[in-house]
Amino acid sequence: MTDAIGGTPLIALDRLAAEVAPRIVGKLEAMNPGGSVKDRIALPMIEAAERSGALQPGGVIVEPTSGNTGVGLAQAAAVKGYRCIFVMADKQSEEKRALLRAYGAEVVVCPTDVAPDDPRSYYSVSDRLARETPGAWKPDQYANPANPEAHYLTTGPEIWSATGGRVTHFVASIGTGGTISGVARFLREVEPSVVIVGADPAGSVYSGDSARAYLTEGIGEDFWPATYDVEACDLIVRVSDRDSMLMARAATAAEGILMGESSGTALWAALQVARSVDDPEAWFVVLLPDSGRNYIGKLYSDEWLRDQGLLGAGEDVASYDWRETSPEVLVRGRGAVRPRE
Repeated sequence: MTDAIGGTPLIALDRLAAEVAPRIVGKLEAMNPGGSVKDRIALPMIEAAERSGALQPGGVIVEPTSGNTGVGLAQAAAVKGYRCIFVMADKQSEEKRALLRAYGAEVVVCPTDVAPDDPRSYYSVSDRLARETPGAWKPDQYANPANPEAHYLTTGPEIWSATGGRVTHFVASIGTGGTISGVARFLREVEPSVVIVGADPAGSVYSGDSARAYLTEGIGEDFWPATYDVEACDLIVRVSDRDSMLMARAATAAEGILMGESSGTALWAALQVARSVDDPEAWFVVLLPDSGRNYIGKLYSDEWLRDQGLLGAGEDVASYDWRETSPEVLVRGRGAVRPRE
């Protein structure tokens, strides 16, 4: 199973991008065996812990996750014989919890709307479980250098090779920051002019917002992870929950790719930036982190969208047009938004 990770395809998004000059393609990370980009970081983190002695045979992996990292870790743990305990915020879909349990993992659910240092937060609970569980090891994807390194070694080179060096813009939603930081590092080494665009949910700190609750799963943060390089992005686009979700729905209908919310976030940001790039030779590569299979009861439910105020009472999803809204915030310049000292 672990040998099947990576080598994901680039998919043309010509229908969605019909009215912008650049070529836009999506890197389809749902084609990884666990269904997401997080497959790429799980095995390298485990193997680094094995080499250091932090994870011993028969050990227990304890990690806070929005779901996808847990799946990647659970797959590798199944192969290697480790037990897993995953801590999740209650805003994550029930499908994700059920999926982790299907791999044999134990799932602990914590409240979303609490500060990171609150003892009830999924960060704090995972710390406590890691301390109290014999043989436990916490990968800590938010600080583990194997996270961005995996993307420097695999995702970045794959993009460069698959585009024949034609990539001019790389766009990714920001979660732990590992993906965008690792890919940015590689692409800038081979071509310094490549523009790196981060997509950030409204309510996340990366685009300079005050940390507050939002509905989009798996991306954005209320603190600054060590795995995020503040110099990685040339641009950061803030994206609303509505645009993240309805963009994913529009992309699924137009391109036949069942996208998750973080994919909609990245794609909306890419299209907004592409509107200002009048160059048909430009190539935008948009990382699509996972599929929509884990969000059928939420993102792909019109009733749920209406209950959350993301879709009007008489509005049809098919009427959504990404061109009708512009970015609330588009931050320019590397390191323009930084953590407070």
